[in-house]
Amino acid sequence: MSEATTTPAPTASARPVSPSTAAAVSAGTAQAGPSRRTDIAVRTLQIVLALFLAIPSAGPKIIGHSVAAESFDEIGFGDWFMYLTGGLELAGAIALVVPILSGASAIALIGLMIGAFITQVTVFDGQNALTPVILLVLFAVVAWVRRQKTVELAALVRRRV
Repeated sequence: MSEATTTPAPTASARPVSPSTAAAVSAGTAQAGPSRRTDIAVRTLQIVLALFLAIPSAGPKIIGHSVAAESFDEIGFGDWFMYLTGGLELAGAIALVVPILSGASAIALIGLMIGAFITQVTVFDGQNALTPVILLVLFAVVAWVRRQKTVELAALVRRRV
């Protein structure tokens, strides 16, 4: 005697699907996210970058440490620019660890690093010009891996407007 086996019908997932994911699936262009290993590695990179930005980079600028103040006086913009830069770095560090903001934050921080590189080359004779370049590359990795989060953020903003 042969036994008839039936496979259960697929059930709907209990997980909610974002509108951008649903649109991508219906269009037949669903993109798989990064692998688990890649996700963990990039998440770790995001945390390390955020800690670097928040503590040794933004910290002295926000508290007005004398070394930071001297550097910004040499740039020629004074204290207001030091506080602005420190605030942008701190905001970027925080946003870097917020999942939906991580990709957009990395893109914004790339812009900040371009400005830092130009300043290092033009004002400080390239003394520490390699630091913003290295950070720029690391932010580019985060931006690339988290590009789907940036798409989701843009869809969320468009939907709210």
